[in-house]
Amino acid sequence: MTRSEDGATEQAWAALGGEPGRAGAVRYEPAPGALPARLPVLEMARATVGVCSLAAADLLAERNGVPAPEVMVREASVATAFVSERHLRIDGRAPVAFAPLSGFWRTADGWVRTHANYPHHRSRLLRSLGVTTRSAATDGEAARGAADGVTTEWDARVIAPRLAAVLAERSAHEVQETVYAAGGLAVATAAAPASAVDAGPRAVGLPLVETPRVTDRPAPPLPAASSGPAAGVRVLDLTRVIAGPVATRTLALLGADVLRVDAPGLPESDSAHADTGTGKRSTRLDLASSGGRRVLDELLETADVVVTGYRPGALGRFGLGPESLLDRRPGLIVAQLCAWGWSGPWAPRRGFDSLVQAATGIAAIEAGEDGRPGVLPAQALDHGTGYLLAAGVLRALAERAARGGRHLRFSLAATAGWLLAGVPAAPAGAGEGGSRYRPEPWLAETGSGYGPLTHALPPVGYRGAPRDWAAGPTRWGKDRAEWR
Repeated sequence: MTRSEDGATEQAWAALGGEPGRAGAVRYEPAPGALPARLPVLEMARATVGVCSLAAADLLAERNGVPAPEVMVREASVATAFVSERHLRIDGRAPVAFAPLSGFWRTADGWVRTHANYPHHRSRLLRSLGVTTRSAATDGEAARGAADGVTTEWDARVIAPRLAAVLAERSAHEVQETVYAAGGLAVATAAAPASAVDAGPRAVGLPLVETPRVTDRPAPPLPAASSGPAAGVRVLDLTRVIAGPVATRTLALLGADVLRVDAPGLPESDSAHADTGTGKRSTRLDLASSGGRRVLDELLETADVVVTGYRPGALGRFGLGPESLLDRRPGLIVAQLCAWGWSGPWAPRRGFDSLVQAATGIAAIEAGEDGRPGVLPAQALDHGTGYLLAAGVLRALAERAARGGRHLRFSLAATAGWLLAGVPAAPAGAGEGGSRYRPEPWLAETGSGYGPLTHALPPVGYRGAPRDWAAGPTRWGKDRAEWR
């Protein structure tokens, strides 16, 4: 192991409000060849896991009144966890990571990135651009391309060429705004470095972590914990896709009782939940109904943490905004996550890691020799923000008895800005030693509601940390809406 003393860990720890100098306690084991990129992705990734591990160790020490255990993070484990969705196997089958209509497309003046993994996003994308989904050839092809059950093969063979032809005739900005207005997902690919034009978000300079409110109303201290730093902590998980679920599966790893709640009409991909639902339970509630809202209110009465991953203001109509929650429960910790930051014209927009990479200039920096926009070696904004959020919650739990509840905010765009302009590359010689990166030692098998899973092991590392989750994921939405 090598002692940390790296700038990325210091920066992330300071952003979380950690004790100055404490980040130097993190030790890293190098894994040459892990997460190669032009940008310092490995430095960012290991720093987010490092501060999460440190926050976990400190919370364990706080609860038990003992010195904090040594923090040890292995770069190979970090690299494997940051591409956990690629290593996932469900009963031996590899899931499809991106749908055929998700990706980079040429426009009349550049490139645009689309996201159409979910059926409702796919339909909005095609409808907004006037792309027909039926075949002019045969009834058989039209049946295979029916809008309520589109196959991957149909989209790749028939719909993708139609979409490409339409996009090639329009400007990237026009496509972006047309699709967004219809509730779909497409962004113009910005030049490198990140563009500051009005058409795109400004990521550089966004706070990595925001703490708009601390209640200053002390809460009862957590009891001693023998089964993990977050043992006995109740976490209400109102997140989707990768970043939020990564944060809450990390809290579940550390002993928290995590219950994910989704709306009945917003389905989730089995593969996505199989990857990020590990250690958690999952239920569905209609918050617009009196019965669903009553159940959620009962859950909130004894929750310690609420994590949300929806756009700013989206949950306010249900009375679930952070101010309302903290007024009701001053000891609560409310951690929010969004794509584009918490102010400015892009704040209310939907977004995913791949879109933020494109819109902030990351894709242009990672472009290939042919000029086609590139990608990071992992959905690193999602995973990195997830570990930062988990670290923020763990630190808040450690301080809650003295300072009360708090409101924390994170965004993919802020993490992108940190990667673009703030994360320092590792000093010369920092990656020397260690074994050449191999993912195999960091994979495991477990049972789940979906059958046998092969999955990435968690990268959180401190002496005594759990090697794996206590249980695999249950089936999405099938658990009872109650705490254990």
